Amino acid sequence: MKVMNMKKMSLFVLVAAFHSGMYAHQPESVMWYKQPAKDWHEALPVGNGRLGAMVFGGYMSETVQLNEESLWAGCKTEADADAASRLPEIQQLLLSGDIGRALEMSEKYLRSDPMRIRSYQSFGELKIDFFDGRAPNVTNYRRELNLETGVTSVVYELGNTRYTRELFVSAPDNAVVLRMTASGPDKLTFRLSYVREQDVTAFPASENELEIRGQIVDLPMRESSENGLHMKFAGRVRGVNKGGRLMTVNNAFFVENADEVLFFMTAATDYSFEKLDYDRSINPSSVCKNILDQLDVRDYAGIKDRHVREHSTLMNRMSFTLGTDDLSGIPVDERLQRVKDGATDLSLVALYFQFGRYLLLNSSRAPGILPANLQGIWCKDMQAAWSSDFHTNINIQMNYWPAEVCNLSETVIPFSRLIDALRAPGRITAKKTYNSGGWTMNHLTDPFGRTAISDGVGWGTFPIASSWLVLHQWEHYLFTGDAAYLRNEAYPCMKEAAEFILSYLVKDRNGYLVTAPSNSPENTYLLDGQQFKFTYAATLDIEIINELFRACIQAGKLLKQDDAFRKQLENTLKKLPPVRISQRYNTIQEWVEDYEEAEPGHRHISHLFGLHPGTMITPATPVLFEGAKQTLERRLSNGGGHTGWSRAWVINFYARLLDGENAGKHMQALLAKSTLNNLFDTHPPFQIDGNFGGTAGIAEMLLQSHNGELHLLPALPPDWQSGQITGLCARGGWVVDLRWENGALTSAHVFSKNGGKCKIRYQGQTKTFTVKAGEKQACLIR
Repeated sequence: MKVMNMKKMSLFVLVAAFHSGMYAHQPESVMWYKQPAKDWHEALPVGNGRLGAMVFGGYMSETVQLNEESLWAGCKTEADADAASRLPEIQQLLLSGDIGRALEMSEKYLRSDPMRIRSYQSFGELKIDFFDGRAPNVTNYRRELNLETGVTSVVYELGNTRYTRELFVSAPDNAVVLRMTASGPDKLTFRLSYVREQDVTAFPASENELEIRGQIVDLPMRESSENGLHMKFAGRVRGVNKGGRLMTVNNAFFVENADEVLFFMTAATDYSFEKLDYDRSINPSSVCKNILDQLDVRDYAGIKDRHVREHSTLMNRMSFTLGTDDLSGIPVDERLQRVKDGATDLSLVALYFQFGRYLLLNSSRAPGILPANLQGIWCKDMQAAWSSDFHTNINIQMNYWPAEVCNLSETVIPFSRLIDALRAPGRITAKKTYNSGGWTMNHLTDPFGRTAISDGVGWGTFPIASSWLVLHQWEHYLFTGDAAYLRNEAYPCMKEAAEFILSYLVKDRNGYLVTAPSNSPENTYLLDGQQFKFTYAATLDIEIINELFRACIQAGKLLKQDDAFRKQLENTLKKLPPVRISQRYNTIQEWVEDYEEAEPGHRHISHLFGLHPGTMITPATPVLFEGAKQTLERRLSNGGGHTGWSRAWVINFYARLLDGENAGKHMQALLAKSTLNNLFDTHPPFQIDGNFGGTAGIAEMLLQSHNGELHLLPALPPDWQSGQITGLCARGGWVVDLRWENGALTSAHVFSKNGGKCKIRYQGQTKTFTVKAGEKQACLIR
C-alpha cells in the first residue's frame, strides 16, 4: 500500500501543539507488570497507524504479533440489491403498519449479493525462542509500555546478567524496531522466526535479511465475497548484530553469542486506497525493501530519538492528574484488580484516559491511510469477531469521539478520507437500492468500499449511516475552523448525504416526512405478538437528520453558497416528526410508535443520540432532557450498559445530563467490569470503541462545548475532588487548561487558535470575553 509522507504532518503537529508544554513528562504515562502476558489480551500494543504489534514479554520465548492496516480478506464487489422499483411498495407497507409483509418483501428484494464481507487479518508473528526445557530462574522482571514515548520494554535478570528488550513502531521511519541487549558480552543466543497460520512463506533474502511473501486465499464461505486468490502482502526483517554471529535459515534468524542485536521489520500489501481495491501494479516486496533501505540500521539512537520526539510531541499536548494518591509503584493488573474488588483508583482513571489517546494515535494516523477499525489496528485472528470491520451504527463513530476534544485532531483525517471515498460506491447504493439521489451506506464497510446492506435485511438496513458519518467531518471543522477543509472535503460529503435524505423521505399518514425502511440499531420491538427490527422513522433517524440539516445550513452560510438548497433543508426540517415521549414510561420513544421493547436492557441506546453525541436534547429542552434521564434509568435498571462500549456511552450520556455522580459511577464500572489487564476494553471480546468512548466520557465530564459556550467541569464526579488537566480542546478552536481543589475550580485558562469571542460557563455563572489568535487568557469565574 502507499505510504503517507510524514513531513507535512510533523510541521502541523509542531504548530498545533506548541502552546501546551508538549515535552513535559506525563505523571501517569507508564503501564507496567511483574510478569509476561499469559495471552494476547495481556500483551501490550504499539503502532504507527499503519503497522501494529502486540508484545507479550516472555523470557523462555517472546511473541510479537503483527498487523498491517490494509491486510484484509475479500475483494471489491458491487453487491447492491436492485430494489429501486420495489422500494415504494415496501415503504407503503411499512407506513400502513403491515410490517410482516414489508419485511417479507424486503427479504426478497433488499438482500445484497454477497451479504457478508470478509475479515481483517493478522500479519503473523515474530517468535523469539531463548531456551528449550525447564524455565530459567529469572529475577527482577519488569514489562512496561511508556505511553509518552511509545516504547515497550522488558527487563529481567538471569544469574548475573541483565537482559533488556525495547520495541517500538516508528512513524517517521515506518518500521517496527526491536533492540535486544545484555549486560555482559556473548550473552544473546536465540532463534527469531516468522510464522503465520496460512497463506504465506518466509525465506532468507540474504544472510541478515528475511523476506516474507503471501497472498490471501479466500475459500468458499456462505454469503461472502467470491473465493479465490486475493490481496498480496509482503514483509521484510533485517537483523544487525554486535558481537557473535547472526544468520538466516529457513523462516528464521539464528543468533549466537551476540552482545546486542537489532531487528527492523516492515510490511505492506498491494492495496490501493485510491481504487478501494488491490492493485497488481503495486509490488509489496519492493515497498518493504525501499522502506528498510532508507534506514541507517547502525544508528539505533537516531531512529529511536526520531520516534520518541515525534510520538511524545503528540501525546504531550495534554496532561492529566486526578486525585492525590500516587499508585504508579503498583503494577497495572494489580491496580485493576483492586478496582474490581471495590477500591477507587483515580490515577488509574487518568492512565486509562491517556491510554485511550495513545490507542487512537497509534491506530489512526500517517503513515497509515485507513481509520481505526473495531480493534483499532491490533487483531490476532484470521477470522476476527465481526470481521474487525468498520461498523457504522455506533462503533466507528465512537472510535473518534475523543479525537477532537483530546487534542488529536489529525487522527480524524483517515476517517474523513474514507467517508469521502465512500461517496462513489454510496451513490450506486442510493440509486440502485433506495431509489434516491446523493450517497448513502449501511451498517458496516471495509477497505473495499462496501456500502450495500450487509449481514441481514432487518439488521443491516441502515441508510442513515452516511448522515451520521459526515457529522464527524462537521465536528472537525467546528474544532479546527479549517475553512478549506470545510469547503473541499466536509461540505461536499455532508451536502450529498443530505441530498440522499431529501430524496429518501416519504410522507406518512400524519403528513410527516419520514425515513422508510428504518431501524433502531440491532434493537427489537413487539407488535401483535411478533418481534421486529424493521420500521419507519426510528427516533435515531430523526435526530441525525436534524443534526445534519442544521449543520448543512450553517456550513452553507459560512461558505456563502447553496441558498436554494438551504431553504429546502429549512422547509424539510419543519415537516419531520417530533422526538416523542413515551406515554407508558415517560422515556424518549425509540420508534415512531410507542411500541413495547422486546429487550428493555438492550446494549444500544440509539434514541438518546440527541443527547450525545447530538445536541438536540439539552437543559434548554427540559421535557426531552427529563425524558432522557428516564430512558437511561429504565435501560440500566433492565441490565443495559453491560457491554464495554455501551457502558462508555452511558458515561457520556450522564456527563451531558450534568450528573457527575452517575458518570463517575459508570467510569468505575467500566474499569471494574469491562476492562482487561492490558486496559483493553472488552465487549466481550475485545472491542476498542469502549476505550475511546470511555476516554471521551472523561473529557465530557470536564469540558463541554456543544451549546455554543465552554462549560467547565460540567459533570465532575464527587470523588474527583482534586485534579488538573491541560490541553483539552473545544469547538471554536479553544484549548483549555483547568485545575481544581476540593471539588472547586481554582484555575482556568483558554488558548485561542483562531481568535474570537469566548463564553465560559461554570456553576451557573457565565463570562464572555475576546481572545486574539495565538494568545492565552485566564478565565476563572469567582
